[in-house]
Amino acid sequence: MQPTRRQALEQEPRIAGYRPGPGGFDELLDGEGRVRPVWRQFAEGFGRLSEEGLERRTARGEQFLHDAGVFFRRQGAEGPGGRTWPFSPVPLILHEREWQGLAGGLARRAGLLEAVMADLYGEGRLVADGLLPAGPVAANPAWLRPLVGVRPASGHWLHFIAFDVCRGPDGRWQVLSDRTDSPAGAGTALETRLATQRVFQELFQVSHVHRLAGFFRAFRDAMGALDRVGGGRVGMLTAGPGGANYFEHAYLARYLGFMLFEGEDIAIENGAVTIRTVAGPRPLGVLWRRLRAGRADPLELDETSAVGVPGLVDALREGTLSAVNALGSGVLEDPALVPFLPQIAEAGDGPAAGSPDGWWAAAPEPGPRSTAPVWTGGGLRSEPVTLRLFLARTAEGWQAMPGGYARLGGVSAEDPGAVADIWVVSDVPVPIDTMTARPSDTYRRPLPGTLPSRAADNLFWLGRYVERAEAAIRLLRAFHLRLAETGSRDNPLQASLCDYLRDLPLDPEENVPQGLLRTLDSALVCASRVHDRFSIDGWTALRNLNEAAEEMARTARAGDDTARIMTRLLHRLAGLSGLVHENMYRFTGWRFLILGRELERASGMASALAHFADPAAPEGALDLAMEIGDCTMTYQRRYSLGTQRNMVVDLMVFDTMNPRSVLFLLERMRNLIALLPGAEVHGVMSPLARAALRAHAAIAVETPETVDRTALAALGERLDGLSDLISGAYLT
Repeated sequence: MQPTRRQALEQEPRIAGYRPGPGGFDELLDGEGRVRPVWRQFAEGFGRLSEEGLERRTARGEQFLHDAGVFFRRQGAEGPGGRTWPFSPVPLILHEREWQGLAGGLARRAGLLEAVMADLYGEGRLVADGLLPAGPVAANPAWLRPLVGVRPASGHWLHFIAFDVCRGPDGRWQVLSDRTDSPAGAGTALETRLATQRVFQELFQVSHVHRLAGFFRAFRDAMGALDRVGGGRVGMLTAGPGGANYFEHAYLARYLGFMLFEGEDIAIENGAVTIRTVAGPRPLGVLWRRLRAGRADPLELDETSAVGVPGLVDALREGTLSAVNALGSGVLEDPALVPFLPQIAEAGDGPAAGSPDGWWAAAPEPGPRSTAPVWTGGGLRSEPVTLRLFLARTAEGWQAMPGGYARLGGVSAEDPGAVADIWVVSDVPVPIDTMTARPSDTYRRPLPGTLPSRAADNLFWLGRYVERAEAAIRLLRAFHLRLAETGSRDNPLQASLCDYLRDLPLDPEENVPQGLLRTLDSALVCASRVHDRFSIDGWTALRNLNEAAEEMARTARAGDDTARIMTRLLHRLAGLSGLVHENMYRFTGWRFLILGRELERASGMASALAHFADPAAPEGALDLAMEIGDCTMTYQRRYSLGTQRNMVVDLMVFDTMNPRSVLFLLERMRNLIALLPGAEVHGVMSPLARAALRAHAAIAVETPETVDRTALAALGERLDGLSDLISGAYLT
C-alpha cells in the first residue's frame, strides 16, 4: 500500500480514534501507531462501511447466534436458556506464517503433556527422578488414583485439547493455561466464525481466510477410527441442559454427526458399554467426554455426581471403551506443574529451558496482556485479549484448528467480556473445505439412527406439552371472547368454563395464566434436552413463542385484548407445527413426538366432550366444544341444522376425515405404534399394540347416542394406560 493511501487509511476516524494501552503489544497497531500489514486489507474494507451499515451487519451476526441457540450460562443459572453470547464482530487477524509457528509450538507442548500424562498414570519416573514434585500431584483432586495403571484403549491419553495464549509485552507468544480435561469452546469458535462471516461476508472472501471444516473432519475421522466394537457409533457425554456448555455440545454433536448422551443413556455391565435405546441396548465404543472427569463415574470417583455413568472406570480398565480425553487428564491443568515443564522437555531432548525455541514449554512472563480491537458504541476500543486455540490428534499427528476464538476484556464467568473470531489469512486463495463427503470418498449407506430412551421420552412429552398448550390457548380464547361479549363471568356457560379451566389447572382470574406459561416452559425444557435432534428452526419458534407469551402476560387485559393475544399465540403454534410436520425427518424420534401429540389431543378431546357435551351442560356448551376442538367451520358446512349433540359427537368422535376426531387420532396412534421397535415379534402383537387396538375398538363400536360421560371417562383411562405402556416399553 502506498504511503499516502496508508496515511489516509490511518486517519479514518474509526482507526484514528483507536488507542491501545501503554506498555504492551497491540494486534492492530504497531509501536508507531501504524496499522500492521496483516490488518490493512480488513481495515480498508472496514473503513468504507457506514456506522449504520456496521450496526445492521452486526445485528445480522447476532441474530444468527440467537437463532442457533448460542448461549453461555451464569454460575447458578437455571432453566432451558441462558444469556446471549457476547459477540464482537471484528475478528483477530493472524498471518498464516505466524500461525504456523504458533501451531507448531502448541503441537510440541501437546506432545509434552501427553508424555507427562502417560508417566503420571504409568511408571511415575518424573517424580522418582525429581523432575516433578510429588506434593502438587498427589494433592490435586484432578489426579484420579483409580486410573493409575489403566492404559487407554486408544493408546493415547490426550486427543482433543485447548490452550489459552496471549503475547507478552515483546510480542512473543506465551501459554497462559492448558485445557486438557474436557476443553470447552470448539463449537463456540465455529459458531462465532459463521456469525462473523455474516457480518463481513465480502471481506472474508477476499482475505483468504483458512476454513475450519478440515480440522473438524479430521477429528471426526480420528474419533471414528478409535471404535473397536463396531457400529461406527461415537458418543458425546454431556451434563445435560443444566451444564454451562450444553448448547455448544448439542451444536457440535449435530455438526459432527455424533450422538449426544447424558449419563442415564449409557449402561455398563461386566465392562461392556451399551446405549439404552428404544430398540434395546446398542454397543458404544467411543465416548467424547464433555464433563469434568471427577463427575464421570459416581461409583469410583464422585459419589455425589448425578450426571456420570456408573461403571465407566471399570469399562476403561477392561479396554472396551475409548474415552476422549482419558479420565484424570485434568491434573495437567494445574498451574503448579507449569514451572517444571521446561526441565521435563529438556530431559526429553527438547529445547533448553528458557531458550527462545522453548517458549511453548515456559511459564508465562509477568506483564500486560496484548490488546486487540473491539467494536462497541460506534467505535473501536482496545481490550486485553486471550486466544483459545484447539488441537486434535489425527492420523497425521496433532492438528491445530486454523482459528479459534479471542476473548477480549472480561474478568470472570459472570462477565465474559466480548468474544471474537480468529482469522488465519493467506496471501493466496485457500482451499474451500467443507464437512461434506469428497468426490473421492466411497459412498456407504449410514447406519440407522440410534434413539436413546431419554431422547424419546423428551420428544414424547414435547409433543404432549405443545398440544396441551394449544388446548389451553383455545380454551382461554373462548373464555375471553365470551367475556368481551357479555362482560360477565357469572353466566352459566362462563361459570362452567371457569370450572373446567381450574381443573386443568388454569386460573381464569389470570389473563395469561401461569399454568399456560409453565406448560410452554416444560415444552422448551424437553426441546432443550434434545437440542441435537430438534431442528434449529423448531427450537427458535418454540423459544420465541415462550418469550412472546411471557411478554404478553405482563400487559394483557381481560376480554378482547387477551382473546387477540391467544389468537397470536395460536398462529405461532401453527408455525411450529408446520415446521415439525413439513420438515422433520420421519425417524423414530418423530414418531414419539407425534405419538405424544396425538395422545394428548385425544385425551383433551375426550375430557372436553365429557364436560361440554353432557346433556346437563349449559346452553351454548356444544358450540364451545366445537370451537375449542376447531370443528366449528366443518360443522356449519356439513350440517344445515342447528347445533345438536349427536351431530357434534359424530363429528368430534367418529368422523375419520376430521383430523381432530377421537377415532382418527386413535387410528393414527395405532399406525405409529405399529412402526415402533418390537411392536410385533413373530406375528405376536406387543402389549402396547394390543392396548391401542382395544382402545380403538372400544370407541369404534359405539354410537353417538352411547358415547356419554361414562364412555368418555373410560376412554380417558385407556389413554392414560397407553401412556404408561409407552413409558414402560420405551422411555425408562
